[in-house]
Amino acid sequence: MAVIPNIIFAVILFAGIFFFVRNVRKLIRNIRMGKATDRSDNKPERFRNMARIALGQQKMVVRPVAGILHIIVYLGFIIINIEVLEIIIDGLFGTHRIFEFLGGFYGFLIGSFEVLALLVLVSVIVFWIRRNMIRLQRFWKPEMKGWPKHDGNFILYFEMVLMILFLVMNATDVPFQQMQSGNVVSGIIAPLFEGLPQSVLYTIERSAWWLHITGILIFLNYLYYSKHLHILLAFPNTYFASLKPKGEMDNLESVTNEVKLMMDPNADPFAAPAEGDTAAPEKFGASDVADLSWVQLLGAYTCTECGRCTSECPANQTGKKLSPRKIMMDTRDRLEEVGKNIDNNGTFVADNKSLLDDYITREELWACTSCNACVEACPVSINPLSIILDMRRYLVMEQSAAPAELNNMMTNIENNGAPWPYNQMDRLNWKNE
Repeated sequence: MAVIPNIIFAVILFAGIFFFVRNVRKLIRNIRMGKATDRSDNKPERFRNMARIALGQQKMVVRPVAGILHIIVYLGFIIINIEVLEIIIDGLFGTHRIFEFLGGFYGFLIGSFEVLALLVLVSVIVFWIRRNMIRLQRFWKPEMKGWPKHDGNFILYFEMVLMILFLVMNATDVPFQQMQSGNVVSGIIAPLFEGLPQSVLYTIERSAWWLHITGILIFLNYLYYSKHLHILLAFPNTYFASLKPKGEMDNLESVTNEVKLMMDPNADPFAAPAEGDTAAPEKFGASDVADLSWVQLLGAYTCTECGRCTSECPANQTGKKLSPRKIMMDTRDRLEEVGKNIDNNGTFVADNKSLLDDYITREELWACTSCNACVEACPVSINPLSIILDMRRYLVMEQSAAPAELNNMMTNIENNGAPWPYNQMDRLNWKNE
């Protein structure tokens, strides 16, 4: 009978790992729906970016209060979970604090974990106050309704409970408290449980132990459905981010090929497709998620929904409908919808929906000034502008659906060599406007 808890633990552990791996495979499949793009260049610089931005949190501390608190939560949560290794070994083999043989070093480790747990708990409470009591504006934008609004709080509650369980687990572990080593914080909490029978203390300690490890496995699987997927994806996203200057826009290869064809005196524009070539002509720009690159789709899943991009967006600040955060959230939501379609049907079945119009409106796209403020502000190097530009290209080049002002400008450039409605002889008249 003594092995039954170990069997139960093994079932819970492997069930948690199984569902996590399943979700990761689904995530990779969805990202691979995007178009191929080569990001294998300049590996040393890419590793440096990943180390500075994802690991070093360089862009987080631009806003010091949130940045420092985030670093505490980030480092604390990861370092504390080193003790999960001990919990797994204890759970599988029926031992108790298997690493206790490390002596003073073990006490130092657990003591460090307890201090970090307290700091994480305080930081998470401050985050909750900023979000729900101070009500920072960027957390209360129109797109932050329903699930996105609740998700942020769910994670904060999760982290609070996990840290409290860790400290209670240590505080009610009588042999650990008797060591008088490592109980830096739990030793202060332990007197709260004085006078309770040993059997009750044992029950509380075991309950906290089970809830703590089960909570971690639930949290691990919750990530796929949460904005906190960036805990995992920030590293690849910063690695694969564009290394080009932010003001440099990509040329569409499909357009370049068309121009080359037009300039080739030997090319026959009316020639039939080569034998066996059944591929449809490449679409200019993007109207749905499959038209975007896999890097853009990775960015959609990486979005932290922190709202820094939207709070820096000049279009949003002047009351226009555009929110770069919503662009990324909508892209992720549409990608998830397409993924569920594939799960249900084995392959994608046309649903008469697209990212354009059904999720992202044309008004949002044309409100963008292409200033790159959102790209600069993102703490994990996401590029909402690239999606906006690709969707604009589709509107202009596939649907001829640019706003009248833009059409007039492009007509003037074509006819007059300048954006203004003057012929070549009068092109300096703009200075009198």
